[in-house]
Amino acid sequence: MSLRVGGVVLLAWALGVGPWALSVNAQSPNFLTGFSNDQGAFTSASDQRPEALDDVSFHQRLNEKLPLDAILKDETGQAVTLGEYFGGTRPVIFAFVYFDCPMLCTQVTNGISSSLRTLSFEAGKDFDVVLLSFDPRDTPAKAAEKKRTHLDYWRTQHTANGWHFLTGDEATIRRVASAAGFTYKWDERTQQFAHVSGVLVVTPNGVLSRYFYGIEYSPRDLRLALVESSAGHIGSAVDELLLYCFHYDPLSGKYGVVIMNLIRAGGVLTVAFIVGVMLLVRRRDSSAGRPRAKRDGGLPAEGRA
Repeated sequence: MSLRVGGVVLLAWALGVGPWALSVNAQSPNFLTGFSNDQGAFTSASDQRPEALDDVSFHQRLNEKLPLDAILKDETGQAVTLGEYFGGTRPVIFAFVYFDCPMLCTQVTNGISSSLRTLSFEAGKDFDVVLLSFDPRDTPAKAAEKKRTHLDYWRTQHTANGWHFLTGDEATIRRVASAAGFTYKWDERTQQFAHVSGVLVVTPNGVLSRYFYGIEYSPRDLRLALVESSAGHIGSAVDELLLYCFHYDPLSGKYGVVIMNLIRAGGVLTVAFIVGVMLLVRRRDSSAGRPRAKRDGGLPAEGRA
């Protein structure tokens, strides 16, 4: 979200336009850096932003590990540990949502499915999706209904074993959220949570690998993050080449082109092409200079019977 749009959201909340303004759609971890006031002046968000948005953030804690011993409940009501979804073989797309969120949380889950439908990877086979509600009032029954509704909407019921909707008590939720750098705040006036939208990609052993902000996620970036986080267990040679030419930028939460690596890759491909052409020309020259075999066993005409 641009600073201009961010300013509109924050100003709308300050004026009491509606409760939807409480959920913040962030495209960058530094989205609350400022906004334009009525005089058009750019002011510090720390001085001007509404009190409801204090202590609301999503700071990157790359290479930190989630508390895999945290005890939660899945959508069936079964007690599970977070570590059960990190078996060391598949990366995980992880997001904090709550099931009664009137706006952004549903858009986050839809944003995940929208990006995944263009990929050849499949939830439950190549990766898992774990959605943890940060509302301790959410129940497994509500989680099950949310899962069913989501999969039905996207017609991806066959991936149900790869989608996990979890709930927990407040202390456990905050422990997991704190480890991921996700902070949120309950607002009594609107009876909603102020929070930032985004998703994480986590390695198969629970290490925070990549952060993506907002409600729409680039399929290319998500694919590269899954390939990179899986340590090469999924993907192809093309993905490996893309990872060589695109590197993750923590400030933007995106994969950007690495010019020097792209130039190097282009140079290698150019040299390979030239060498290939030279070998082809040499082979043709060798074939052209080779003497042709004479007919009838190579005997001269006068020696024939």
